[in-house]
This record gives sequence, C-alpha cells and structure tokens, in this order.
Amino acid sequence: MSYSIFGQVVGVRKYANGNIEIDFYHDDELTEYKYSSNSNILDNFPKELAETLASTLTSDICIEIYFNENGSPTHIELEECDYDEADDKEN
Repeated sequence: MSYSIFGQVVGVRKYANGNIEIDFYHDDELTEYKYSSNSNILDNFPKELAETLASTLTSDICIEIYFNENGSPTHIELEECDYDEADDKEN
C-alpha cells in the first residue's frame, strides 16, 4: 500500500563524494533520508528527489513525500507552508 508523509527539511549534509543526508521533520519526529552514488545501499533516496529536498532547507516550503508499496520514494510535492499567525503568537 502506498503512503505519504508531510513535513519540512531541517538539516542537510552534502559530502565530497556526492552523498547527501537529509533530516526530515514530520509528525513530531525526525527521519534521516540518504542518497548515495552507491546504488547497492538499501533505502537509497533518488538523487533528483534528494537534491530538491536539500534545496528547501531554511525556507517556508513544506513537502509531502510519496512512497510505493515497497517503501521506496516515488515523488514529492512542494508547497508554501501555511503557518497560522495565532500559532506564532503562542510560541
């Protein structure tokens, strides 16, 4: 069964060998996604999606990541985060 998660990128690490690690905050938890040029690594995030996610760091862009039945990401949707001004006043 396919599914999706909605959140924001809160950290990115990009290495000289081309690998990318992304910290994705959603549902009050942090998940790390990784892209590696080594295609033998399990749960390898597609390079194009990882680069797009990385580019949203420190922005007001929220992301929905879609996964297939096997848990592999299939596509992402980006949108401007809609923070309520009342939420800002509470914090």
